Amino acid sequence: MTTFKLLATAAMGLESIVADEVKELGYETQTDNGKVFFEGEERDIAKANLWLRTADRVKIIAGEFNAYTFDELFERTKAIEWEKFLPVDANFPVQGKSVKSKLYSVPDCQSIVKKAIVERLKKAYHRNSFLDESGPL
Repeated sequence: MTTFKLLATAAMGLESIVADEVKELGYETQTDNGKVFFEGEERDIAKANLWLRTADRVKIIAGEFNAYTFDELFERTKAIEWEKFLPVDANFPVQGKSVKSKLYSVPDCQSIVKKAIVERLKKAYHRNSFLDESGPL
């Protein structure tokens, strides 16, 4: 079974409470500002979503990297195996934010990330034209 790096988001100041809840579910944690990191399998994602009371969201970290140019952002985003997470007809809006980054234009970053994911999925699903985003969000 696949193990995922997971992130439980929390309001600032509530990280230790969320971390305690995650630990009570049986996971080891690392805490950062507004974030609690832990690892788990598919079943653990559902378990965390059901039982964490103080976390805002539970997210899967699909990939992590540094990017100092828009080209690096595109290529490194495209290198992530998005087909493991998104079906061919996935409807996936891209939202982002920029904190202390050289790539400060959030709309440009969102557009580049969206294009990179589309290119990866087109290759993975053997599509030459656009992807129909008619599936689930």
